[in-house]
Amino acid sequence: MLWYTGMEKDPVYTPKNKVRIVTAASLFDGHDAAINIMRRIMQGSGCEVIHLGHDRSVDEVVNCAIQEDAQAIAMTSYQGGHMEYFKYMKDLLDERDASHIRVFGGGGGTILPEEIEELHAYGIERIYHPDDGRTMGLQGMINDLIERCDFQTVESASSLKGEFKAIRQQDHRAIARCITAAELDPTGFNQAFRSDHKKLPEVPVLGITGTGGAGKSSMVDELVRRFIHAFPEKRIGLISVDPSKRKTGGALLGDRIRMNAINDERVYMRSLATRQSNLALSKHVSEGLDVLRASGFDLIVLETSGIGQSDTEIMDHSDVSLYVMTPEFGAATQLEKIDMLDFADVVAINKFDKRGALDAIRDVRKQFKRNHDLWEAKDSELPIVGTIASQFNDPGTNKLFDSLMNCLAERTKAPFEVPATKSKESSEKLFVIPPKRTRYLSEIAEQIRAYNEWTEEQAQTAHELQSLQQVQRLLVDNASDALDQKTKEVRMELDPKIMEWLEQWPALKARYEKAIYSFEVRGKEIKIETHKESLSHLQIPKIATPRISGWGDLTRWSLQENLPGHFPYTAGIYPFKREGEDPARMFAGEGGPERTNRRFHYVSHDMPAKRLSTAFDSVTLYGRDPDRRPDIYGKVGNSGVSVCSVDDAKKLYSGFDLCDPTSSVSMTINGPAPIILAFFLNAATDQRCEQYIREHGLEEGVEKVLRSKWDEQGMARPKYEGDLPEGHNGLGLMLLGCSGDEVLPRDVYERLKAEAMSQVRGTVQADILKEDQAQNTCIFSTEFALRLMGDVQESFIERSVRNFYSVSISGYHIAEAGANPITQLAFTLANGFTYVEYYLSRGMDLNQFGPNLSFFFSNGIDPEYAVIGRVARRIWAKAMREKYKASSRAQMLKYHIQTSGRSLHAQEIDFNDIRTTLQALYAIYDNCNSLHTNAYDEAITTPTEHSVRRAMAIQLIINKELGLTKNENPLQGSFIIEALTDLVEEAVLTEFDRITERGGVIGAMETMYQRSRIQEESLHYEMLKHTGEFPIIGVNTFLAKNGSPTLTPGEVIRAEQGEKEGQLLQVETMHKRYEAESREAIALVKKAAVDGENVFESLLDAVKHCTLGQLSEALFEVGGAYRRNM
Repeated sequence: MLWYTGMEKDPVYTPKNKVRIVTAASLFDGHDAAINIMRRIMQGSGCEVIHLGHDRSVDEVVNCAIQEDAQAIAMTSYQGGHMEYFKYMKDLLDERDASHIRVFGGGGGTILPEEIEELHAYGIERIYHPDDGRTMGLQGMINDLIERCDFQTVESASSLKGEFKAIRQQDHRAIARCITAAELDPTGFNQAFRSDHKKLPEVPVLGITGTGGAGKSSMVDELVRRFIHAFPEKRIGLISVDPSKRKTGGALLGDRIRMNAINDERVYMRSLATRQSNLALSKHVSEGLDVLRASGFDLIVLETSGIGQSDTEIMDHSDVSLYVMTPEFGAATQLEKIDMLDFADVVAINKFDKRGALDAIRDVRKQFKRNHDLWEAKDSELPIVGTIASQFNDPGTNKLFDSLMNCLAERTKAPFEVPATKSKESSEKLFVIPPKRTRYLSEIAEQIRAYNEWTEEQAQTAHELQSLQQVQRLLVDNASDALDQKTKEVRMELDPKIMEWLEQWPALKARYEKAIYSFEVRGKEIKIETHKESLSHLQIPKIATPRISGWGDLTRWSLQENLPGHFPYTAGIYPFKREGEDPARMFAGEGGPERTNRRFHYVSHDMPAKRLSTAFDSVTLYGRDPDRRPDIYGKVGNSGVSVCSVDDAKKLYSGFDLCDPTSSVSMTINGPAPIILAFFLNAATDQRCEQYIREHGLEEGVEKVLRSKWDEQGMARPKYEGDLPEGHNGLGLMLLGCSGDEVLPRDVYERLKAEAMSQVRGTVQADILKEDQAQNTCIFSTEFALRLMGDVQESFIERSVRNFYSVSISGYHIAEAGANPITQLAFTLANGFTYVEYYLSRGMDLNQFGPNLSFFFSNGIDPEYAVIGRVARRIWAKAMREKYKASSRAQMLKYHIQTSGRSLHAQEIDFNDIRTTLQALYAIYDNCNSLHTNAYDEAITTPTEHSVRRAMAIQLIINKELGLTKNENPLQGSFIIEALTDLVEEAVLTEFDRITERGGVIGAMETMYQRSRIQEESLHYEMLKHTGEFPIIGVNTFLAKNGSPTLTPGEVIRAEQGEKEGQLLQVETMHKRYEAESREAIALVKKAAVDGENVFESLLDAVKHCTLGQLSEALFEVGGAYRRNM
């Protein structure tokens, strides 16, 4: 270990007791990298960690901590609802007689010092502040945490008289404490327990074992989900065993993170560490099973840790055993060594989508026949099933569940018989990308490299041809026949289109140098001024043309650079920027829709184009409705705007004409994006209806509908709370509480709806691939989420929605999670090509859906960020034209830039504006299509009106005052920019090849390649920052005399009580008013999903009567919930 030389390790506190800690990221908090690092350090310090991952409610975390008899809960909470979250957690622990469980937390700079003091006073053990990290270090913070919870939760078995009786009432706390007593004092436990429970009931035990990484946890979750659905009155208890680390004594008890079904009052789960090496089970499993038997469960499931070939311990404890394996067991002879194939009642070959699965099931069947002397048995009669547990409603898993239940019923006489499934014998993978297309990224890389080689050949040919022609001109009459012949030969080698371009170049260049550049569009002459005058009265060209004259250089330039608006669009997709439309986006998102609407009007006042960028609240991001305890009250609008209905969307964008060409809306939302998009499109449609109603004097018809729907039912009409802001003309508010189709004739409504949908401009993020790879705001199963994205795009094609992007393929969140610029660009473009392949596999026309795709990048200060847009445009254009033969419109990559959130530091926050200015300069010089400049205080709070205005001023000053921005292609012609462009392009193509080696984007995601790369690069950056090798001004160098501590913001954005109550009341009223209509609408949405119809089309109607949470819940039932991973 020579690399350790000279490195000092922080001292590690080793606990005296077996300390168990539940770790998680709080409700709606997708950024779980920090807690992952923390829990690893806890394990390395000797603790047993039960890791739950992200998006966990207070109720889930508290239930887990009680069931696991943990000493502590350690949470990360960045989303702004920390006060309610931590206080509710403390209240719930006290209420459930578990106040001994210590609560720890951290949230970067978002949890303010005065809030930390308030939480400590309330009973939270410790909230760690960024300054604690700087003074104590990571290990120091973990040492402090472990020392504070280094105690026994159970003194002895003899102190549990009350618990031994309480387990009969299925008291989870009592069950947990009894199992802990068995681990600490087996002899004393047996004596005390047997005196209370002399005879235990017979309870069937299903034993599940298998190789490590076979997917046992996902399988257990799927079996539990089916059990509680099939037997609504029965209860199930689980014991899951994971190995302890021999070196540290710590353990990762990680099964819960993969499970979605266990948070149910009829389910109890306890994780055990082996606390010894080389065993698949804890030696206290028998006692644990006895406790569950005494508790009156109807079924017990025992899951072992991953086993080798010779382990069969599970047989000593189970009535029926399931062996879970994968197709990757090696040669068929290896099957002869697996003892469990002699004893298992049922064998599941999980991950049946892997290569070689059909050969595997054939070999396992042969071996099973040999082991059991079943030579005459048919393959279909053998208890061997191919499964894909990670796939929602997997037919193989359905068949496996039926087999297990019927086997348990036969062997134990328990009432578990279920009718035999009619599904297929084994699983079939629902492929996102057809298997024959998994090389698509390498095919693209090969095509682009071939294009680059051809470019160099053509450049050399053009150079030779020009040289030969110059020699001919010099020799005049003395040119030899050989020279003429050679000139003809070389000319034949030059592509005719290149020759034509070279001949036309002087005239084209002259057009750009004239005062007016004119061209025709649909018979109409368009004239554009080509120069802008400086204060010194110089004429600054908007487009600077190259001064090179050599044909070789010009050929290379035309094929790799070219003028803006010309293939390969390296310098930009438009010949000239649109006058009066800067790329600035107006960012807002806080509280209820009215408050954010006022912010939009404030930041866009007097701006010629209204480009609204919407940040949604964490409740909305995860597809939920605001609610009271025991759910998520207090999370309304603390990290964005809360939107849960069409009326919310109408209020949010009211006063802006959504169908006006100068209006566009960006919605940063992913998991529930189809539902939010349906809200938005209905809001736009009703705005168009409102305009029609006013034009034709039909206002009384609206009033009649509203009186009937609300007044006569004794309910308050939905309304915009508070005064309208300056510049608000009231558009969008007339139809609050009703829809245009309730007022207008059907044919008129449908015509206005079609007009609105063809005219709206903007984008919805909706990029589910990057969420799975980086941020984690996935809510539905990945396959179902991708299907919904495809449904949206099909609907856009059908309805001719041409100006609204169906997806914003995002690298921003990949970069925010820690990726370097090349990885961000490569992963993002790879995701984009994956959508292309997926949509093509669904039969869509590339030229129809290509223009609906857009991109979204982060912009840091690294050198590669100077060319991120250039490289993206160039790769996309080459691939679209050369590989996919797409039209010129589909070749044009449109992208939005947001300055780096990762480079916003909580220390010396004023310096953040300097970084943001440099990043904005990169983006504007690179011809981004739109730009969002982050507010300097976003590192510690939701941005204020003042900070947002400052952030917008940065790009406005660059665009309006910086003289060089009079020119629109300032990067062209720079040696370093050209070199960087080539370097980054090849680095991206190399990454494409790496992803192909892992089965394409989807295959790489299954092995968590992208997530691992992102985390490695994140830690590399953090380490360089920590050591000072990467200097960051005001953070690790050039510190102020007080050490540049984390700053406390002067103004903090928090949702007000009235806003919270208003949102809650609105949801309650809507549920009550539309009880019957919502039930019918939800049934239609589910039917569309089950029958393979377009789900988005059903959502467009359903949102008129349903809230966000209702529709998300319906889609969970038919599409499955996202399965978290480590």
